[in-house]
Amino acid sequence: MNSLAQTFLRRPAGVVAIAADGVRLLAIASVLVAGIGWGAVQASIFMLALLGALAPRALGIRPSVDLGIVLIALLAAWSNIFDLYTEVFGWDKLVHVALTAAVTVIVMAAAQQTGSLRPTFHGPTVIALATAIGLALGSIWEMLEWAGYTFTDAVVFVGYDDTIGDLMADGVGGLIAGLLLPTATARGRAGSAIVATQPSERTSAGELR
Repeated sequence: MNSLAQTFLRRPAGVVAIAADGVRLLAIASVLVAGIGWGAVQASIFMLALLGALAPRALGIRPSVDLGIVLIALLAAWSNIFDLYTEVFGWDKLVHVALTAAVTVIVMAAAQQTGSLRPTFHGPTVIALATAIGLALGSIWEMLEWAGYTFTDAVVFVGYDDTIGDLMADGVGGLIAGLLLPTATARGRAGSAIVATQPSERTSAGELR
């Protein structure tokens, strides 16, 4: 069994980890509810949210950050159901910042897992990299929104000003992730790590600190 599967199937350690798994179950149920109540387009959005909710567990991201990522992913999907992006001023941009920051942390944690990014790699370069990742993720999402509007559901809102504003928010989210990454991946300082260390770096009790 590979390390990702082992990490994903590990027992939750602590209240926060259990809470994160509980929200993950809600994400699974939300896919079914969205599909039945709102159709295939909304179900596909919740499937993307579910992917974002499952990834932190497989990557061994620290439970407190795992919980935050899962909540952000689920909140982003349900906000679409209840039209919060159009009804609440600024909500769209706020969620773009938070969600892009969360997904950028996932991407960079995965890069560390594969050895593509060294845990000690910090400074302006990694901040620029995180910002670029945030912009790239935002661009992909905007293309998906355009495809949804063009080929499936005209209810999906697209527009030049909205797209540019969203991409700016995505860049800010990536920048935030880059600024937080040195603390997120810090080693040997209790309470400072966001991204989990490898199994050999866990405590004797098997719980992430």
